[in-house]
Amino acid sequence: MEVTTSGQFRVYRSPRDTDELLLLERPVEGIDWADDGLVDAGADDAFSPTYVSTRDYDDTLGETVGELEPGNVVDATLAWDDGVPRFTAVELRDRTRFRFVGAATGLFEAARETWQATETAGEAIGSRVTYGTDGDPNAALYVFAKQAGARDLFDEFRNGVLPLDPLLGRIDVDVDTNEELSDAPREVFVVRPLDESFVLVALAFDREGLFARTMRETYC
Repeated sequence: MEVTTSGQFRVYRSPRDTDELLLLERPVEGIDWADDGLVDAGADDAFSPTYVSTRDYDDTLGETVGELEPGNVVDATLAWDDGVPRFTAVELRDRTRFRFVGAATGLFEAARETWQATETAGEAIGSRVTYGTDGDPNAALYVFAKQAGARDLFDEFRNGVLPLDPLLGRIDVDVDTNEELSDAPREVFVVRPLDESFVLVALAFDREGLFARTMRETYC
């Protein structure tokens, strides 16, 4: 008997196989943020992970699946055939995009200043909003102290262990963006600097804006 389920999902690149995507189901009633602004994907099933094959679909569905990018939000119906989930329907809801930069040097000044202020305050996590030359907010920066030992925050962000949705949600709640930016697809850059003691998450409010373009040209 074929089992199906429908829901809204955040798309990630699978850490296991290039022929599948990792989907994190988004909570229907919002997100309860932890004190550090993060939610563990394994805690209370806040974001249930599902690995979905991207191969052997018909032309229309296959084209849609093939164009999905990490960070996109989709409404999807999944069917389990012999225990392997596959898309039966998918609709793109949000074009937000995630980029992961595992080895960066020469991090920009605002990021370094945010970390310096965080260290001075004796904290492990800090944040700030940045502004363009027009005075409008263009990004939110979050800095996280690199963890000693086996834990790697960069890999946990990239593999969906630490979902980025809580940080994206804080943009909508805490940041006074203008109406144009409030509906724009975001671009999220998770950066592991080689010469710094922190991991950076930079959330560009508009993936077509100058901040996002500069980040892509500089680090991607």
